Amino acid sequence: MHEALEFIVRYGYLLLFGWVLIEQGGLPIPATPLLLAAGALAGQGRMSLSLVLLAITAGCVGADMFWYHFGKRRGAVVLNLLCRIAMEPDSCVRRTEHTFSKYGTRTLLICKFVPGLNTAAPALAGMLSAPYGRFILFDIIGGLLWALTYSLTGFLFSKQLDRIAADAHLLGNGLLVLFALGVVAYVLYRWYDRERFLRQVKGDRITPDELKHELESGVRPVIIDLRHPLDVLTDPRTLPGALQISPEDLQARHQEIARDGEIVLFCT
Repeated sequence: MHEALEFIVRYGYLLLFGWVLIEQGGLPIPATPLLLAAGALAGQGRMSLSLVLLAITAGCVGADMFWYHFGKRRGAVVLNLLCRIAMEPDSCVRRTEHTFSKYGTRTLLICKFVPGLNTAAPALAGMLSAPYGRFILFDIIGGLLWALTYSLTGFLFSKQLDRIAADAHLLGNGLLVLFALGVVAYVLYRWYDRERFLRQVKGDRITPDELKHELESGVRPVIIDLRHPLDVLTDPRTLPGALQISPEDLQARHQEIARDGEIVLFCT
């Protein structure tokens, strides 16, 4: 544990920037423990709290600027890519779109605290061509709020760090192994959770070719376009005769759906 803390002290600011940049870029590696440790070290005078906050915020903004421009160029494809990288269930796209349609660029103030939303929100801002100056302003404030929350928590409880380090010293390198195993277990769990979700829906799917064949053969299933209004705004194309109903509106508009044939649902 002592060696790990010394490593953070020696390479702290660069390590913070790089770790946050990768985590906010979409990879499922938790950055919170590192932020807490950096704050605690700042409380002991071994790191500068202002530089800690600067490194964390810079990592956030750097990753978000990349996804903003990528989202502006590639649109909804980027959202789906991000959710696959983060191993979030497909609902992460819906959650991001719902939150963004409600709060707009203010979503950037809170997105760092919500897994999946933290990486998808900047891409969605670019996809919707949010004003760049407004995006940068809210993104910096959001990144700073996230950095302050965890770094100040570590700062306030910095006196407990020595006690934790002393207890952990008894485990020696075993503690680092346990931490590494914890990260691996977390990633594997997220992967398993996503694969389980995909297996649940796999049996009820129809391929695009199968649907095309049905339409060409005269079969007219009821087709429901479940895409969020933001998706439709950026790409208004849809399937012939499809009803555009958001999942949130299905119960209220269920009378519009005929029950005398096959029903096909599709989204992004």
